[in-house]
Amino acid sequence: MRPSLETDIYRRTFLRQGLSGLGLFALNSLLGQRLNAATTGVVNPLHHPAKAKRVIFLYQAGGPSHLETFDFKPKLAQMNGQPMPESMTKGQQIAQLQGRPLTCFGPQHSFRRFGKSGQEMCELFPHIGSVADDICIIRSMWTEQINHDPAHTLMNTGSIITGRPSMGSWVVYGLGAETDSLPGFVVLASAGKGGQMQPIAARQWSAGILPSRFQGVKFNSIGNPVLHIETPAGLSSATQRDSIESVNALNRLEHRALGDNEILTRVAQYEMAFRMQSSVPDLVDMRKEPQSILDLYGAQPGDGSFASNCLLARRLAERGVRFIQLYHRDWDHHSGVKSNVAIKARETDQATAALLTDLKQRGMLDDTLVVWGGEFGRTPMSQGGDGRDHHIRGFSFLVAGGGIKGGISYGSTDELGYAAEDNPVAVPDFHATMLHLLGIDHKRLTVKFQGLDARLTGIAGEVVTGILA
Repeated sequence: MRPSLETDIYRRTFLRQGLSGLGLFALNSLLGQRLNAATTGVVNPLHHPAKAKRVIFLYQAGGPSHLETFDFKPKLAQMNGQPMPESMTKGQQIAQLQGRPLTCFGPQHSFRRFGKSGQEMCELFPHIGSVADDICIIRSMWTEQINHDPAHTLMNTGSIITGRPSMGSWVVYGLGAETDSLPGFVVLASAGKGGQMQPIAARQWSAGILPSRFQGVKFNSIGNPVLHIETPAGLSSATQRDSIESVNALNRLEHRALGDNEILTRVAQYEMAFRMQSSVPDLVDMRKEPQSILDLYGAQPGDGSFASNCLLARRLAERGVRFIQLYHRDWDHHSGVKSNVAIKARETDQATAALLTDLKQRGMLDDTLVVWGGEFGRTPMSQGGDGRDHHIRGFSFLVAGGGIKGGISYGSTDELGYAAEDNPVAVPDFHATMLHLLGIDHKRLTVKFQGLDARLTGIAGEVVTGILA
């Protein structure tokens, strides 16, 4: 018997609505998987056991002089004012000293030994010296880019090509985040005195070719850390929740129509923004910190200083943020290197040591990789006065915690501090080692881009096994 027209209409309506419901079920399942991927990451299980769960990178932007910080060169002091040996510099890339007489410029501050390990450091850094036995000094870093912006880009993304993912984005893509109420990758910036202020572009923490949810989120160091974080006056949390759910429902419909996965990112970002309205105020409320901790860091909450950002970094790490990057600017010392490095040391020495001490006291240093360093170093030659030019052939990094062997120095530059000579460490080597400590094989963390497997380390990178605990 042929069904009536009315029955047929009901049946078609049922099937259409039923399929729509199945579609929504599938979408919700997909969304759940996507959001869960943002939590667990694509490296699941880990490629090998991890030593570190998170990274705090104390990025000293502008290029700290290794010769006034962590790489003492008595021979350079002896040759102060004498011509730099041409055998070292002939045909080499020298930023602003091409065609000019190259004169040796000796270390401007004294060095001494610290800790049971006897690590040699500049006397301007006694607080860092007090935790010398927890630190590995890599004295043989080198890079390929001699100007600030491309050198930042190489250090942050492993490439000089803009648009590639930052190392923080790669880490969160690989491992996900341990929190759903804060971004997995947070950036903080501070500025002091005593150097040229170089700009830091937001693309240095971009997700690049990865989904945009993996990009770094920059928190303001003064005032509200995130703009418009407070709930607007007259709007209740429940009303705001309803509004977000309505917007997300429309976004999901748009995803069904277009199949654009960035729409799912938009959904997740609305959800994250809503949760951050309660998590961020608690995060930045330093009134809960005892005075002893504020004194340890030398922090005045709300002042936007490197010290306050270091304390905030510890609080972010406690709350499950995977990658925390602190930019401290104006290390660019083309003149007045003696007085200006002293200023930068006063701004960074105590807080750096405090962060390591605080993490250690809380049992967090063992699984937190802490890095201190910039995009390049400074020349052992004078820049026609009392400053140093950009230098790529040799500079220093400090690394601690998270599977690093403390109380050692690794690699060295030559006797004048010009080039990495023993166990040179290139930027891709540093990236490979960082990922290794996090349980990731850098050769296997890839994403398809223009038909090729893109990765943080490009076609290079070797794990620096000599610094591993």
